[in-house]
Amino acid sequence: MALLLFVLGLGLAIQVRSTNDASVLRGARQEDLVRILDEVDDQTKRLQEEKRRLEEQRTELETSSDQAEEARRQTEQRRQQLGVLAGTVAAQGPGLSITVGAPRGGVDGDRLLDAVQELRAAGAEAIQINEVRIVADTYFAQDGDRVRIDGRRVSQPFRILAIGDPQDLEPALNIPGGVVQSLEKEQATVDVSAEEKIVVDALRPEDRPDYARSSSP
Repeated sequence: MALLLFVLGLGLAIQVRSTNDASVLRGARQEDLVRILDEVDDQTKRLQEEKRRLEEQRTELETSSDQAEEARRQTEQRRQQLGVLAGTVAAQGPGLSITVGAPRGGVDGDRLLDAVQELRAAGAEAIQINEVRIVADTYFAQDGDRVRIDGRRVSQPFRILAIGDPQDLEPALNIPGGVVQSLEKEQATVDVSAEEKIVVDALRPEDRPDYARSSSP
């Protein structure tokens, strides 16, 4: 439980730190500040819900007639959840299917990164672009007129799969001056489709530490 609460607190700290970055907010328009505030409120609500769920799990552990079995069940459930976040486990659920293309290759890595950031801020829980799973340390690079994601070259059309509430994800992409409008100004085509079942099945290898070992008995 202490480890789970630590992960929760770390996530909150990262969100607060990124939101308070003065270089991002300096010179922002009023409507941008309002949108950022709304996103922070949404993230706070999600963290509060996670805190409530962890407290419920603790109560179940304390009252369960077979605490060892209940602990194993919750550990396996949490392992699956963390696997989804780390990209080592496939995921499915409602979300968006987004196809992006441009006749002259006008979609660069920065635009794809903008789309990923908007989706994450709106609550996307799993994202995949073509055959590459997007996780916390994913990076985008430009290779001539091609884009590399985590070192892998990806070609147009870009198909972005995002799992989350479509009613939150789709408006985040379509805000005035947002991702969709920016891409369309560069003559790119953007097709956004809300679906009841999105499958994110591109996997990342599970990294194992060379030296660190659990200190638990």
